[in-house]
Amino acid sequence: MSYSVGQVAGFAGVTVRTLHHYDDIGLLVPSERSRAGHRRYSDADLDRLQQILFYRELGFPLDEVAALLDDPETDPRAHLRRQHELLTARIEKLQKMAVAVEHAMEARKMGINLTPEERFEVFGDKDPFNEQYAEEAEQRWGDTAAWAESQRRAARYTKEEWKRIKAEVDDWSERYTALVAADEQPSGEAAMDMAEEHRLHISRWFYECPYEMHRCLGAMYVSDERFKAYYDSMGPGLAEHLRDAITANADRHTS
Repeated sequence: MSYSVGQVAGFAGVTVRTLHHYDDIGLLVPSERSRAGHRRYSDADLDRLQQILFYRELGFPLDEVAALLDDPETDPRAHLRRQHELLTARIEKLQKMAVAVEHAMEARKMGINLTPEERFEVFGDKDPFNEQYAEEAEQRWGDTAAWAESQRRAARYTKEEWKRIKAEVDDWSERYTALVAADEQPSGEAAMDMAEEHRLHISRWFYECPYEMHRCLGAMYVSDERFKAYYDSMGPGLAEHLRDAITANADRHTS
């Protein structure tokens, strides 16, 4: 029994593009090819993909996942034991976070103001807001000046500065959601002004974002299903609305 790339993507909840990338870098090379040259995955390939996704969920970069899975000294049972230990540790941390949320809920109900340290101590010293796609971003843009500048700036930010960045994002998101809900057209002044605010936020905190680059980001917010899901979670159609507002704003500044 073998499976097509589309079937495997459906089984595993990943994109076809992700499977193509894993093949390209040698992390998950399909055992078979059809007569037409299409990828075909065996049960053994599915086992390896499961291991990959376990490690990815635990935050391992792809090069480390490859090294772990290709280590001749480690058998599949050892991988499962390691993943069980790591998942147990993750569960413990999530339980602590759940307690922190309960603490915050109780404090709010009783009118108690938590200190900033109490609110954010559960996250530790890591930035909790921008780690999820860091590795993929490096693969796509790691050789660009914008990526280098973004990494340079981010490396020196304190936790307080990351909190400020998140607060700005949350405030902008709330206002843009309200704008879309009020049926403001993407080409309207209010929408274009907020698109400009979006561009300036990127330039201020991460890298210089000229209008043409901003257009590309707007297009990605619709074409990449994860970005689209993120923006559309704020309101139906918000990803397309933002893309169009970014385009209109760029047009008015560059025409």
